[in-house]
Amino acid sequence: MQKQSRGDCFRTNFGGRGGLGTIPGMALPGTAPKIAPSILSADFAALAAAVATIAPGADVLHVDVMDGHFVPNLTIGPPVVASLRPHTDLFLDCHLMIDNPGDLLEAFAKAGADSCTVHVELGDTDALIAEMRQLGLGVGIVVNPETPFEAAEPYLALADIFLVMSVNPGWGGQPFIPEVLDKVRAARRYIDARGLDVEIEIDGGINDATIEQAAAAGVDIFVAGSAVFGAPDPLAAVRRLQQLAAAVAVEAR
Repeated sequence: MQKQSRGDCFRTNFGGRGGLGTIPGMALPGTAPKIAPSILSADFAALAAAVATIAPGADVLHVDVMDGHFVPNLTIGPPVVASLRPHTDLFLDCHLMIDNPGDLLEAFAKAGADSCTVHVELGDTDALIAEMRQLGLGVGIVVNPETPFEAAEPYLALADIFLVMSVNPGWGGQPFIPEVLDKVRAARRYIDARGLDVEIEIDGGINDATIEQAAAAGVDIFVAGSAVFGAPDPLAAVRRLQQLAAAVAVEAR
């Protein structure tokens, strides 16, 4: 897979879907699987160095933003994104596990985020999508494990990423919940039947033992935290995950 810098990836216009278009820098669904290391599991005291280690193999950098209210954990916000931005050309995909995403979308855009993903459980999804588009952000929508696919279905034609949580959000290192793959399969059928430019992402418990079943269900982007940054060689771990997912994709064709 040929790597592209963030600058090379950006498109000047959002095309398709009535002018909304696909997420800048992301390939269309059905292309090679992408690994998105989650910095939640990285060494925050040496974050730039940790990101540089996996950059040659990673496709996206997943930024877990938690507020201690929507989820029990408390992590990072726009200042960390702004500090990280000069140190990497990777696409910064910010997953906002917060009660008030609308209050912070502009701050994340100014900090250098490329995309933000918001939970449909919060409501006001149409307004949040419109604001992200206005700010030039890629649009992601996400559902928790217990939330049915139907809650996200009305917004898929407006989104670039559909993220399915395969753990209950809040903490890294949790075991994979295989039952959420039914939602992935439903989304894959819906997206493919309508020709939507939406990529399916999964987050939680992705490792060597689980990535193949997620790939077989139709996932395009695989968020991996502990499996990458907890490995002795994080870059080798990224490449191993890519190989496992790609092998499934080849078999499915």
